[in-house]
Amino acid sequence: MDTQNVTLSLPKDPLRRLRILAGRRDTSMSALLADSLEQLVAREDEDEAALARLVARVERGLDLGTDGRIGVARDELHER
Repeated sequence: MDTQNVTLSLPKDPLRRLRILAGRRDTSMSALLADSLEQLVAREDEDEAALARLVARVERGLDLGTDGRIGVARDELHER
């Protein structure tokens, strides 16, 4: 994996907790952050794909078994 260094400004308390978590997991803070960011981006990609599928399904419409024809006049539906 090709990497690039970045500079982040983080609040002290979460940063301290991140150091502790990295130590417990026997990994680096960079590895924890990289993994979390990869998961975040993957979820975003999945959400975008799901939305695209939903929009396509809505645009395509549902097959109601009418072959696209309406067999009843509007006035007939509203007769009392």
